[in-house]
Amino acid sequence: MGKLRAPVFITRHVLIALVVGGVGGVLFMAFLLEFDHYTSTNEFCTTCHSMTYADDTYRQTVHYDSASGVRASCGDCHVSEGVFAATWDHAIGSKDLFKQLFGPDYDDPVINTLHLPEAAFAARKWFKARDSATCMRCHTQEAIQGKRADTAAIHREETEGKSCIDCHYNLVHRKVPDESTFKREAWNRMVEEEFALEPGTAERLMRTH
Repeated sequence: MGKLRAPVFITRHVLIALVVGGVGGVLFMAFLLEFDHYTSTNEFCTTCHSMTYADDTYRQTVHYDSASGVRASCGDCHVSEGVFAATWDHAIGSKDLFKQLFGPDYDDPVINTLHLPEAAFAARKWFKARDSATCMRCHTQEAIQGKRADTAAIHREETEGKSCIDCHYNLVHRKVPDESTFKREAWNRMVEEEFALEPGTAERLMRTH
């Protein structure tokens, strides 16, 4: 029985490159997993003061404080499953960090509230584009019973072609009207009343921020 020989193209240099590449690949994947895990936590998201407003409303909902003890984090809802999809979401989401650093002063509660509708509309489109996949991490449509008598039937019979976000929004963060019915002037008036601002202040702030 003859001795096994490595193919002629497996030289010492090729072998070293394969080993280095393999170890490097493993370390890179480990880095991505840790990076995605850390940047999906509530603690990381609320590092930006502007996100604490969203955190305040989230803590008043069952997504934070449920009888079952299940608690959805920022990443559970807003980051796709899987290391590559999650990394892509974080890369795309870096535009929000850019806006935070160089855009309007979102830390200001008035500015934050004025710009909230655009953020809500963008988030809803994100969910819609992914068929609300992050919702279904925790919710199984066939198992939904609800508290109303017709909830189970609605989810069983009237959801074809629909995504969770089509019906279920304004569940976790401050309520924002549907984009199709949203009126900027009415929203501005509401913000002025809430923060006791002079009439016309909202329009001026939107022009300058």
